[in-house]
Amino acid sequence: MKILASILLIAIMAAGCSKKNETYTGVQVDSLFRAYYNFKLRINPIEATKAGENEYNNQVANYVSDPYQKDLIDNYTRFLNLLSKIDSSQVTPSQWLSLRVMRWDCEVKHEGLTNKLVTMASPIFNLPTFELMPLLQIQSLHLYMPQLAGGRSVQPFNTVADYDAWLQRVDAFLPFLDTCMVKMNEGIKTNIVLPKSLIKKMIPQLDDFIETPIEEHIFYAPIVSMPTEFSDADRDRLTKAYRSMISDKIVPKYKLLQDFLISTYLPAGRETSGISALPNGPETYRYLLKLSTTTKLSSDEIHELGLQEVERIRGEMEKAKSELGFKGSLNAFFDHVRKNRKLMPFTKPEQVIENFNAIHARMSGKLNEVFDLKPKATFEVQRIEAFQEASASANYVPGTKDAFRGGVFYVPIPNVKNYNTYADEALFLHEAVPGHHYQLSLQQENKDLPEFLHPESMGVFVEGWALYAESLGKELGLYEDPYQYFGMLSMEMHRAIRLVVDTGLHGKGWTREQAIQYSLNNEAESEASIIVAIERYMATPGQAVSYKIGQLKILELRKRAEEALGESFTIKEFHNQVLNSGSLPLVLLEEKINSWISRIKNGSNP
Repeated sequence: MKILASILLIAIMAAGCSKKNETYTGVQVDSLFRAYYNFKLRINPIEATKAGENEYNNQVANYVSDPYQKDLIDNYTRFLNLLSKIDSSQVTPSQWLSLRVMRWDCEVKHEGLTNKLVTMASPIFNLPTFELMPLLQIQSLHLYMPQLAGGRSVQPFNTVADYDAWLQRVDAFLPFLDTCMVKMNEGIKTNIVLPKSLIKKMIPQLDDFIETPIEEHIFYAPIVSMPTEFSDADRDRLTKAYRSMISDKIVPKYKLLQDFLISTYLPAGRETSGISALPNGPETYRYLLKLSTTTKLSSDEIHELGLQEVERIRGEMEKAKSELGFKGSLNAFFDHVRKNRKLMPFTKPEQVIENFNAIHARMSGKLNEVFDLKPKATFEVQRIEAFQEASASANYVPGTKDAFRGGVFYVPIPNVKNYNTYADEALFLHEAVPGHHYQLSLQQENKDLPEFLHPESMGVFVEGWALYAESLGKELGLYEDPYQYFGMLSMEMHRAIRLVVDTGLHGKGWTREQAIQYSLNNEAESEASIIVAIERYMATPGQAVSYKIGQLKILELRKRAEEALGESFTIKEFHNQVLNSGSLPLVLLEEKINSWISRIKNGSNP
């Protein structure tokens, strides 16, 4: 019904606003926002599930198919035509800000879909990907579906209807894999293929889905934990259906995919590391930087900014090293931190989880000094699934906007005895409180925002805020341990390095090995984790630069507000202003903060 209502609404509004000088009222704009939200749910049903919109739980979008992309082009074009008819004087300031966000989203997605010099941008994970390279070793639908299947993520398994919806979702997912292999074969013919090093990582990731016995299979997990109130008839039917789903559908399809990767795709894989080597690669990278940063910064400008930030942070690291009494070089100190067994105290994975919960307890009492806004949603820390642990980074998945399901901070623990704690406080601030959990929960719980602004959306804002949150550690009573403060600098350095290596790989022709060595020379992460990171940047060009670009803008705006307002500046209100309009393109965030500063200086209400 929502889809039909959206189509009818768009048709009515288009007909009712056909005259060039006709404008919208505020009520009509609210209806337009709702139509746009329904469109977003329809094209991205897994994101709808994340938001708690359960009517989409049985669907998967075949987002690399030609009909899907034509549908996107048609709808983004239609929404842009509707947006062109709106007069700012006829709507409230908050509606106008949301309309400008909507316009930016439509314009940048339309550009990616219609400009033949660039490739497609995937709506599935809010990450850049390529139409002819649809599967990756990270953040890819063929890996995300098993995470959903396990029953510990956003896919609900509470009712019989939930269990049936998942069977239907799997049936919708399998044709997607078929389309991916068709597109990857097209990529082979046109020399648009992944690097061999990434393909080699993808192949063993599929082993668990092919070789694991049914009773231990991750797709069977919902049967193991089936609610006791289900009837015997339903239990028997669902058990048989899930066993059949695994043996007759999942295992054969993943085996087909693995065989394709081994026999067809790997031999065709490229030796180069960045997309500049691909047809129209430089043009594609320019677009992806625009998509990821919401700015017009060039690859060269971002690279130079990264070099400057790396040098600045190295200076801060030198001070921290001296305070710890280490007499050697900074690079020797990196090696000392990597190998320091005192920083690897755990023997059981649950101890890692307990440590993050202890960090939360230590800083909770200080939150009221820095924040007015606090989300209703809870969250928990969980170990990431074993099948993706070797190639995964820590990440956060929001709960539902009604706070019924809390958020989850996922931590990879591939080898607990080598788990280094030196950056855990900064990592918690980034992924949980007051980073992603605060920002994303507040965003989707904000009833004053149009619903299309509730999901994650602008990565440069979402990740920029999370990196900025790391800088609040001392204000929140953390970083008393010098190693943890060094860990914060290391986390910031990691994001500064991304500016250099991402643009190096995709803008300057760097090799994988050059990027790995640059990282080893400038941060204390282990070589294994650095390799995972570099291969992530190879797979998702441009996405990783968003963190530092967003953080630098928020820090710049805070400094501007502090200097302009003096004693009138309050950190709580600054954070309110950043967080209470959803995730914004950086130009709109800057306009908003500048306007807030002017109002305070003029004696107006914030």
